[in-house]
Amino acid sequence: MTYIVGITGGIGSGKTSVTEKLGSLGVDVIDADIVARQVVEPGSPCLAEITHYFGHHLVNEQGQLRRAELRQIIFADEPAKVWLEALLHPVIRASIITQLQASDGPYAVLVSPLLLETDQKKLVDQVVVVDAEPTQQVLRASQRDNNSGAQIETIIGKQMPRQERLASADIVLDNTRSLDHLNQQVMQLHQQLLKLAEQ
Repeated sequence: MTYIVGITGGIGSGKTSVTEKLGSLGVDVIDADIVARQVVEPGSPCLAEITHYFGHHLVNEQGQLRRAELRQIIFADEPAKVWLEALLHPVIRASIITQLQASDGPYAVLVSPLLLETDQKKLVDQVVVVDAEPTQQVLRASQRDNNSGAQIETIIGKQMPRQERLASADIVLDNTRSLDHLNQQVMQLHQQLLKLAEQ
């Protein structure tokens, strides 16, 4: 069984920078956000259920889910959010497990913003948290996503509190400084994980 490392962090914390670096070192990276998009692709059973529940206006001309509109609905409607999570989380989890099992590297990475909030944490042997200051998260995420600072702050407010996330970490990567500093930590992490995977 492959050694599995979970990587998480708040929005704009730098998870992608870490996993891109690990990917360049030949590590298999399974991204829960990508899996979440795959399970609602045109023609998928999940997309059919979502349009049946919320209405066909949530699908564009190409048959794709209007994700931003759905996100706005479930931010404002807790029962709809609960329904959607009950539909998607088991399907996403099953797909993640299939992809992790297909990995043949010394270790595999599952990167997920909801790693600690869902039972995805039960899939991993080690939890790595990428950490940044909230002001940095807002700046990075608003530049990347073309969202307002206020929107990003709302998302941060709905995510697991920073201290709680840090308390759940086996390893913390400090992304409050430069990208070079982060990359140095990722190289050290890679060596550490190779050793752990051998045990």
